[in-house]
Amino acid sequence: STFYESIRHKKVTVVMTNLVEDAKSIWHAGVEAVDSQRLVSSVISLNSNQLVLGTTSYSLQPNSRIFVVGAGKAGSGMARGVLSALADSPYPVSGWVNVPEDCVQELPQIRLHGARPAGINEPTEAGVQGTLEIIRILENARPEDVCICLISGGGSALLPSPVDGLTLHAMQSMTRQLSAAGANIRQLNTVRKALSRVKGGGLAQYCQQSRLSTLIISDVLGDPLDIIASGPTVPSQTTISDAIHTIHELLAADEVTVRSYLEVLHSTTQPPQSFDHCDTQIIGNLSTAVTAAAAKAESLGYLVDSIAHQQLEGFAEEVGYDHAGIFRQNLSLGGKRAYLSGGEPVVKLAAEEVRGRGGRNQQLVLAALIDQITHSANLAECMNGGVILSGGTDGEDGPTDAAGAYADCQLVHRLLHRKLDTVDHLRRNDAYTFFEQLDGLIQTGPTHTNVCDLRIVLTNPDTTH
Repeated sequence: STFYESIRHKKVTVVMTNLVEDAKSIWHAGVEAVDSQRLVSSVISLNSNQLVLGTTSYSLQPNSRIFVVGAGKAGSGMARGVLSALADSPYPVSGWVNVPEDCVQELPQIRLHGARPAGINEPTEAGVQGTLEIIRILENARPEDVCICLISGGGSALLPSPVDGLTLHAMQSMTRQLSAAGANIRQLNTVRKALSRVKGGGLAQYCQQSRLSTLIISDVLGDPLDIIASGPTVPSQTTISDAIHTIHELLAADEVTVRSYLEVLHSTTQPPQSFDHCDTQIIGNLSTAVTAAAAKAESLGYLVDSIAHQQLEGFAEEVGYDHAGIFRQNLSLGGKRAYLSGGEPVVKLAAEEVRGRGGRNQQLVLAALIDQITHSANLAECMNGGVILSGGTDGEDGPTDAAGAYADCQLVHRLLHRKLDTVDHLRRNDAYTFFEQLDGLIQTGPTHTNVCDLRIVLTNPDTTH
């Protein structure tokens, strides 16, 4: 009897591991579909004196130059995509792109500039200096030149240029305070735009003498052009008044630091802007990743339901509870089922003195696990027959070195052995520590792309027998 029980346990372990491997391969298929180098190189071509950028064509003169600027987590791959497409160009190609420090590579012609440390998504002095270099390049471009601006998620923090009266330190503090208050990306970038010289269309104004084509890999639900990286080359759809309202809505206006932000905003004016010289195109987004992930899941034999959310989501915990509910529903329906979702929830941070380490994907999976535990009669079996995984497509989740996390029955077995307090780790935003101890982290390093988060729920009740 003991022998057969041992064999049965080994069989379950193997099958469950396959579920985890399936979930990871589905997630990776989504990320690979938005490979930044491939996305960019596929939309650029040079035919004689015609430079084709997506759906737009530019005539070049014998003395034309091609400048490449930009900012974002996908900047390295996007720059490589430009160089790959223009490898045989008779026109000189040069440029400067601000990227996270762990994305810096040596490239010919284009400088990749480390504008912030890895895992710390806020503006730095290095970012300010890099932005000045980008401005200088755009200001020196002539009518016969073409400027290509590469924009991707994370561009807001990587392209800082505070308005007069606002210090970099104050900008950092503002970002932290708004994030801690649970600000979503629209709220955060509404304020960022109003307090920057280059966001909200400001960067495009330095290129008035030339032609500017912006290629975007979108990390914002619904692809609003003025929100992605705070819209440096498109007209802003929000105003200074909107920024003031956002601060009042999220922060205590009587705090000294908050009053200073409001004073700067009240004294700031937005000069007239022109975008006649600009063209902007999205070349990859969340839908691209979810569609590819769904195709991979179907190829593995799963019955697939998928959604790429176009509207802002709520808190990570709530989204986690929803995914746990779908887990139970699909398990009860039987068969091999996959639910794939793309989105980007927010996390309201615990007080700094008790706060641990984590990110929204890790928080989401921990909340889903807790919900499963709550709805299960037997803790040891609460994840039998399935897996829940969530990861940021950029390979970065909060201020950690993980893309996200997953939970399955083997992780639950390790949890029973370690006896960790799930609720306490969730309450303190300490999901990284939790999953690190249970070997449930997804760690990929920088993926050089960024289109929000991809979540995978796989169920197959036969794996528990």
